[in-house]
Amino acid sequence: MKVSLIATAAFGLEAVVKREVEKLGFVDIKCLDGRVEFSSPTTLPEAVAKANLWLRSADRVLLKLGEFEATTFDGLFEATKALPWHEWIPPDGKFTVTGKSVRSGLYSVPDVQSIVKKAVVEKLKQKYKITWFKETGAEYTIQAALLKDVATITIDTTGQGQGLHKRGYRARATKAPLKETMAAALIDIAKYHGNKPFFDPCCGSGTLPIEAAMRARNIAPGLARKFASEAWEQISQNIWKETRAAAYAAMRTDFDPEIFAADIDPDAVELAKANAELAGVDDCITFVTRPAAETILPGERGIAIINPPYGERLGQVKEVEALYAELGQLFTATKWNVYVLTPDEFFETAYGRRAKAKRKLFNGMIKTDYYQYF
Repeated sequence: MKVSLIATAAFGLEAVVKREVEKLGFVDIKCLDGRVEFSSPTTLPEAVAKANLWLRSADRVLLKLGEFEATTFDGLFEATKALPWHEWIPPDGKFTVTGKSVRSGLYSVPDVQSIVKKAVVEKLKQKYKITWFKETGAEYTIQAALLKDVATITIDTTGQGQGLHKRGYRARATKAPLKETMAAALIDIAKYHGNKPFFDPCCGSGTLPIEAAMRARNIAPGLARKFASEAWEQISQNIWKETRAAAYAAMRTDFDPEIFAADIDPDAVELAKANAELAGVDDCITFVTRPAAETILPGERGIAIINPPYGERLGQVKEVEALYAELGQLFTATKWNVYVLTPDEFFETAYGRRAKAKRKLFNGMIKTDYYQYF
């Protein structure tokens, strides 16, 4: 049975994740709602390590064991039991089942989880000839996702509660921080590769400039963290060591991108500096404490990506409107490409110009637009 991988993605970012998957050399790529499926020309264990270490905008990497129609609980049980669970979960493996159901006859998620758990246990009992499982070994999070009566059964290689946005450099954050994976996607959409000055005048805890620096220096986003599948018997430690060694070798250590970041809050700037140091990119980011109205652009042209405080998010609409006006005045009649993520529908009016393009995205649960000025 051919096993493929799934990189899950936030709504609107599927195309961004697909580009990343293509650049990593994966094949058989299918872009679907909320996910990108793919396989690898190398071995599956190597693909799991590479995808987890290098994907910047995906939420997590799942191992797809099977997909089938499930209109009854008996059918769900038998099809799940037929999957090769013994090839992945050892006798001492600790496994849990998560679930979701959208527009399916089997709408009770607790029942779906229970049936899938029972099917896995029965298959492992049959293969290992045991009736009791210690569950003291590595963790395996199984997901049963039903959509329109089709069940997709996966195992999470990244780690439950440890999505790919957990880079390891953000010990603390300001209020309503931008996810690292979303920041990476915004940078990808802006086509920033380190060859132009980068500026974030509302940097908060520094996620955007840090992600920009990591991309410019080609630092793999997963280098400073661990993944659930690192403890799996099927993926040897040598594979992880070799994949990490290749990632370290690919860094552009002799390259100093021009990255600038500012914020009106001095505490936020100090926090951003500390996070940049943890990420190992503090030497290529210039941080200053300064309001947008007093900002001097660091050069004649470049790329500015801004995730300003939202009027909806912080309840300070008039202050946010004033900030948008200041940003409009700052970048009007310049050669900077400007990208702004906000849910505020009054943004273009306050900014003073209509965007050349807009892209609908979800920042967490907040519906936003990504305004683009070229």
